[in-house]
Amino acid sequence: MLHKEMDMRLLTVDDAESLLHLRKSNRQFLQPFEPLYEDNHYTLEEQQRILTSKVKAAEAGQAYAFGIFARSENQLIGKIELSAIARGPHQNANIGYFLDQHHNGKGYATAAVSFCVNYAFDHLSLHRIQAGVMPRNVPSKRVLEKAGFREEGLALRYLNINGVWEDHALFAITTEDRA
Repeated sequence: MLHKEMDMRLLTVDDAESLLHLRKSNRQFLQPFEPLYEDNHYTLEEQQRILTSKVKAAEAGQAYAFGIFARSENQLIGKIELSAIARGPHQNANIGYFLDQHHNGKGYATAAVSFCVNYAFDHLSLHRIQAGVMPRNVPSKRVLEKAGFREEGLALRYLNINGVWEDHALFAITTEDRA
């Protein structure tokens, strides 16, 4: 169930300007948790290119990028994505998300993750969703736990974040966990 003060929908190229504003206004806040991006990442052209690829990925059933919108402001306040969708015997996806720093702690991220879990299981017929979170990112770990994910282990030097190979706690949820 969605948070009463938010909406979610698949992002389109028309959202590039809003996504650019969100990215620019949260650049310093998100930097400790993201890869190092070149300056061109923070241009309208690059956000349009990224969203074009996200739309194509959704059309191909490979990934789904959703916008998280504050209802009162009709403003993009976050992004959440089901990516690296594997079919065949896997039937799984990765989930990743970020939220505007001024909207943290209000339940939006947990509601967005729960929405994507339901979307993945009910509409995409996936079996498993997984996420990796740096152990020090306690708020993000709490979001996953509240959404029903379990911690499964630690992947050493898993992703290059902010120029450093960071360990990540691995979380997952399967359809059986929703009972």
